[in-house]
Amino acid sequence: MDNVLDRHYPFFHLNLGKIMGHRLSKIYTRTGDSGTTGLGDGSRVTKDDLRITALGDVDELNSTIGVLRAQITASQIMDKASWDKSLSLIQHWLFDLGGEVCIPNYHLLQPVCIEFLEQEIDRMNEDLPMLKEFILPSGSLACSYAHQARAVCRRAERSLMSVHTRDQNIQSTALQLLNRLSDWLFVASRALQRAEGGSEVLWQKNINETI
Repeated sequence: MDNVLDRHYPFFHLNLGKIMGHRLSKIYTRTGDSGTTGLGDGSRVTKDDLRITALGDVDELNSTIGVLRAQITASQIMDKASWDKSLSLIQHWLFDLGGEVCIPNYHLLQPVCIEFLEQEIDRMNEDLPMLKEFILPSGSLACSYAHQARAVCRRAERSLMSVHTRDQNIQSTALQLLNRLSDWLFVASRALQRAEGGSEVLWQKNINETI
């Protein structure tokens, strides 16, 4: 079994000791029926622990990215391969982040993930008009899924910060990843809306006058 998978599988709330051999196919273990779950270091915490909340938010974010990825694949957007490569990298980095959160003081993420996102943000921004108005999280399906992922990303960042405030063992790259990823998703939402020929949905100051 791949060692990385061995180390990451606790992200899905199973103890490392339960996944040796062919035990990945064993879905239920009954060990969590009392309201606790195992971390990657063998310790057990309650299922409402800050660390488990952060794991759940990162998992939700990764799942939302997966929906965005599928929508782009099914769309008429050009350069799907480029979008898919970026989103694949992001999903892998989020999986690595889950491993870090599940195994205290264990580091997987590398600074290259931050560098990549920043370069991507700059590249996308070059083709976008300067924002002069607030925009609403709306538009094409791909655009809207990117906005949804951005909102979940912000929540995951807050959850991770709560763990770090308590335990002081979340590496800076992990916190930077979520911060930069939310920026990437915002810019991506704009780029995806334009890629499908749509206009940005602007916030209207005097919207009540249209009633």
